[in-house]
Amino acid sequence: MDYQPVVVKTHRRSSSSKHSSESRYWRQFRHPVFVKEYAPITSVHFSPSRPHRYAVTAATRVQIYAPRTQKLTKTISRFKDVARSGCIREDGKLVVAGDDSGLIQVFDISSRAILRTLDSHKQPVHVTKFSSLSPTHILSCSDDTTVKFWDVPSQTPITTFTDHTDYVRSGQVSTSNPNLILTGSYDSTVRLFDARSGHCEMLMTPGGASSLSDRVPVEQVLMFPSGTVVLSTSGPILRVWDLVAGGVCTRALSNHQKTVTTLAFNSTGDRLLTGSLDQMVKVYDVSTYKVVHTMRYPAPVLCLSLSPDDTHILGGMSDGTLSIRRRDPKASEPKPDQAHANVSAILSDINIGHGVSHQRTAAKSSADKSELRLQTQTSKKLKEYDKYLKNFKYSAALDSVLKKNVPPTITFSLIQELIHRDGLKIALAGRDDVLLEPILRLLLKYVADPRFGELVVDITCIVLGMYSAVIGQAPLIDALFLRLRKKVAAEIRFQGEIIKAKGALTMILSCTVLESS
Repeated sequence: MDYQPVVVKTHRRSSSSKHSSESRYWRQFRHPVFVKEYAPITSVHFSPSRPHRYAVTAATRVQIYAPRTQKLTKTISRFKDVARSGCIREDGKLVVAGDDSGLIQVFDISSRAILRTLDSHKQPVHVTKFSSLSPTHILSCSDDTTVKFWDVPSQTPITTFTDHTDYVRSGQVSTSNPNLILTGSYDSTVRLFDARSGHCEMLMTPGGASSLSDRVPVEQVLMFPSGTVVLSTSGPILRVWDLVAGGVCTRALSNHQKTVTTLAFNSTGDRLLTGSLDQMVKVYDVSTYKVVHTMRYPAPVLCLSLSPDDTHILGGMSDGTLSIRRRDPKASEPKPDQAHANVSAILSDINIGHGVSHQRTAAKSSADKSELRLQTQTSKKLKEYDKYLKNFKYSAALDSVLKKNVPPTITFSLIQELIHRDGLKIALAGRDDVLLEPILRLLLKYVADPRFGELVVDITCIVLGMYSAVIGQAPLIDALFLRLRKKVAAEIRFQGEIIKAKGALTMILSCTVLESS
């Protein structure tokens, strides 16, 4: 009969592990690269098309970076005042930005030339965005309380919305309907406009019917890709609005300590990221709106963006720091561009091979009948401790698992195997102070571990019975025995306190049950 290797016993982990699978995913965005600017970073935006270059807006410049190298490739600095909201078009060829003078400019990324100038706002323009479904249209929101929907070729506004009564600092064009525009204003309202009628179709007020002094300005708005749910932030509160139900607030969440300044979805829209002035970024599962992960930043977060391929997270901060977190996708994750190619390749292989498959099957079946196949078994390479056990060298096997790099599960699995073989006393016998020291350190380390505590107590009794007569001859061994004794006494006191607390809780719960009955 062949030798059977030692079976390493695995211990079940508790359900509340240190990091969930969700948290482990977001922790893959690590080793952040920090780029220092001279002014607060007010906007970051990824190009929807590959290679997903990103625009960073700070001071009087819009800078274009390459995602793979994080190197600056283009700098657009033709602004009269502080630049705002640099946004790249769907095809990755144009970028639009506003500034504090009220001017909106459209640039060619390659040449950095000014292609269009839209000059109609009288105060700073904080929002400039291309329509994803209509690339020749641009949305702009200004501190002059107006929202404009521009036709780029003619450089004229298609529609101007004047319903807001205060600064308009956030807005977007719906990704499911090119005529729907969502805006949020410092007048504490969220409005849904229709570019066809030029009217406000839906009004959502986070402050309800309370007085104006109790209302909080709306900092950010974001619409789900489906176009049926809207998110808004007022102070530290995140609200969820149901458009199908007529703009009813279905949830109000407060997981930040300070104002939430930015909202962003991942590529699939099932995770929401919120950034705040409390220097925290929180990740929500949109199915439950529970926080599944939290990231800390060195300064208040003003803007946030995820790359369309979910490999980069950009964070712009108030001290002018740009944080770039990168995740290396696993080899098993298919690239978006390769998905259709892989499917077509598989289908073509199937079609080509279909004609010859029957011939190959018939040939193989006839050949298999006349062939005799011998199956070879490759012998598994034994571990060092298994080699010693196979040769009944129990002491050497125990010494091989007492090294620092050996996990405790392997060590105690081998000790359990020695007990089954009645070889533990043989392995422990005849040791001097040098060989006895690692055993005592193992017992001292794991005597209070619930996984190995019972086995450690049994081993300790055996060691004391074998070496009690020589205690007092080696100072190091005596010190280890004393430390082991103190640790056992402390564990006994701790267990006694737990039993007292358990008894008190049992009495309280029993009284509660009697009163309720």
